Amino acid sequence: METYQTQAQLFKVLMHPNRLAILEELREGEQCVCHMEAIFGLRQAYISQHLMVLRDAGLVTDRRDGWNIFYRVSKPEVYQVIDAARTFSGAQSNQPFSMSKKDNHTCPCPKCNAGAESNRHETHDLALNEVETTV
Repeated sequence: METYQTQAQLFKVLMHPNRLAILEELREGEQCVCHMEAIFGLRQAYISQHLMVLRDAGLVTDRRDGWNIFYRVSKPEVYQVIDAARTFSGAQSNQPFSMSKKDNHTCPCPKCNAGAESNRHETHDLALNEVETTV
């Protein structure tokens, strides 16, 4: 019976549509909470609660980079379960289990704004060069 308990616990974790949507977003690679907040239009605390459930189940891991916490899937085998559920339910394969994403999301994290971050540094460097040449 213990084996069934473990399996049932996994299905319990996967039972929430928002957790499935988070896992689908993480299928594309590592993401930060602010990115998911912008994508799904949900509060950071709400997303963090779901990520905690997924982390406690051993499905995701996190890493801190300054103020940002990035999450990634630690057991990609979970996608076999999700894909099987999609097939079993008759959902179209090109329409993943997911909440409707915001069309125009803006995420302030460095990963999503890598170009903006480098532009800011370039502008700062140019300003410093101008000061040095005038002095």
